[in-house]
Amino acid sequence: MNKFNLKVLLSLLLVNCANIVNAAIILQYHHVSNSTPASTSISPQQFKVHLHYLKDNGFTVVPLNEIVEAIKTQQVIKDKTVAITFDDAYLDILTQAKPILDSFNYPFTLFINPSIVSKKSTHYLTWQQLKAMADNGVIIANHGFDHHALARVPQGQTEQQWLQHYGKLLNKSEAIIKAKTGQSWHYFAYPYGEYSAKAKAWLTQLGFVGFSQQSGAVGLHSDLSALSRFPASQPYDQLSSLKTKLYSLPLNLTVVPPNKPLIYCYQQTTSISFKLDDNFIQQDDFHQKLLSCYITGIGKQHLVWQNQQHFTISFNQPLPIGRVRANCTVPSKSKVGRFYWHSHPWFILHENGDWYAL
Repeated sequence: MNKFNLKVLLSLLLVNCANIVNAAIILQYHHVSNSTPASTSISPQQFKVHLHYLKDNGFTVVPLNEIVEAIKTQQVIKDKTVAITFDDAYLDILTQAKPILDSFNYPFTLFINPSIVSKKSTHYLTWQQLKAMADNGVIIANHGFDHHALARVPQGQTEQQWLQHYGKLLNKSEAIIKAKTGQSWHYFAYPYGEYSAKAKAWLTQLGFVGFSQQSGAVGLHSDLSALSRFPASQPYDQLSSLKTKLYSLPLNLTVVPPNKPLIYCYQQTTSISFKLDDNFIQQDDFHQKLLSCYITGIGKQHLVWQNQQHFTISFNQPLPIGRVRANCTVPSKSKVGRFYWHSHPWFILHENGDWYAL
């Protein structure tokens, strides 16, 4: 091979490597309607805008299981890969969302609660409708038997007792979904996006893949007990903000120590430490000084670096009561305009230990 051909081959290899970013985006919706609660809805018109943007800008919408299997088997995830998911078996997903999705030939996943479906509310899909959707290629997955928040341990029970009870209901839910639709994926979307560190380990032991509600891209090193999803309903439905999220890349951060709690009473926690994974450091695709972390309600935080991999945030104010997120991002050196993104959740209770309202 002459020098010219060798240079061409090396150039092609570099281009191919540059296109292999192993990043996927999972979008989360609830209602597609103009008449449902704004906080969990996107209008059919705006939903169509989202899908047009995906089509017009070279995104590939795939079934959710393709992303999960790629992570499990450590296979390449093509750049600009997206999966679309819905939580709760609302009727408007069939009457409003599905016709729009079908017009683009886009697959999607629906996380359901069998107990709620069986109550036959006029606002929810029936088992017959869900079976027809499953037969048409829609992934029907588990959102819990009912819609009880996993993290909220009932009074008088230990967390272990609650998880044991919840596990029985989760397996019951999976069995019902299989009997009614013919599908059993062992995927579980946490109701309200709430979970504890212990619950994540419990879910893995049960053989389920977990899906959360905090932001961030997913990649080959993502945690299969809490895969990130970008909420895309109001107030996050504007294309101006969605574009940045669709182009985001997975930021491989882990908490130090890894089993640090996620649930605290107000003012009970004052800092957090993160570690960048070795493989992310080796990529050398970011400038350390440009990494920023913003926390719900208290804004941008000061990072104190212990070394190239570890940094600590001492919160500038108490974490507010409710669902709180630390969104950490850093721009890519090689992919101009794109950001590595990681979101870490906390669930902050009142000082007396009472949960905030759902």
